[in-house]
Amino acid sequence: MSASKIKKIAVLTSGGDSPGMNAAIRAVARTGIYHGMEVWGVMRGYSGMIDDDIFKMDSRTVANIIQRGGTILKTARSKEFFEPEGRKKAYANLKKRGIDSLVIIGGDGSFKGAQKFSNEFDIPCIGLPGTIDKDIAGSDFTIGFDTAVNTAVEAIDKIRDTADAHDRLFIVEVMGRDAGYIALHSGIATGAENILIPETKTDIEELVANLTEKERRKKLVNLVVVAEGDEFGGANEIARIIKERLPQADTRVCILGHIQRGGSPTCLDRLIASRMGYHAVECLMTGKTNVMVGVVNNKMHYTPLDKAVKAKQKISEDWFKIVKILAS
Repeated sequence: MSASKIKKIAVLTSGGDSPGMNAAIRAVARTGIYHGMEVWGVMRGYSGMIDDDIFKMDSRTVANIIQRGGTILKTARSKEFFEPEGRKKAYANLKKRGIDSLVIIGGDGSFKGAQKFSNEFDIPCIGLPGTIDKDIAGSDFTIGFDTAVNTAVEAIDKIRDTADAHDRLFIVEVMGRDAGYIALHSGIATGAENILIPETKTDIEELVANLTEKERRKKLVNLVVVAEGDEFGGANEIARIIKERLPQADTRVCILGHIQRGGSPTCLDRLIASRMGYHAVECLMTGKTNVMVGVVNNKMHYTPLDKAVKAKQKISEDWFKIVKILAS
């Protein structure tokens, strides 16, 4: 479909929620309306497209939401959308309203759905990377990552206070089923002695030896930050092994959980979400479609959706050197 024919945009949030999604929704809605387009909101992601839960938005719909966490459009994961019949229902609901383009705010699973849908029904799609995990290649930041990692840092700082008061070893689990960026960034920022992430093989013997050496040096306050997707199964399993091997250590576990998903987005998340939302509409207007809008080196960067769903953000070896040196 040519850019000149695009008159009605639908926007949805899909997959896990992330702080800053509302800022992106606001930017898409107001940019589209500014350019004389109709903007429609889809509730509960692809499920809402199938269930016909779609409504017309105006500027007031997105008033006073930029500072709110979560998403006013709600979100869900839809198995039905990955079936041909589900996508046909979704298309019929868009078609009867004349909606001719989609902006999807979500992660790689959401982009896979968008790619299938666009290929089948010639609906131009734009993806915005909304995920706290920062696990999508093509953008230095994803919407929600900065807020999530700052939430983790604030919590870990408080945990260190009580660890110091009692000479304890704390094992703190942060989110990151397949990616360790939250663990890596929050661990470095809080001075963690060890950081365990899915991208690297966990050497449990090295971890125990490292903690034993610190105990010999009378360094009794230690923090281990572990991503939930670590191969050993997260904080509880790591703690079990450490308690067996170092029974004299006063070991505690803290799992931060979904606290990392919520809360008011940081300035950075509001800014990148606003930029991405604005440029999503600009892409549709200029015929640049089926891409993910990202920010690389503070400049807008566009990755074809078929590449965005295949590529993963890779962690530089420099980060691992930094962890080893600064935690010694």
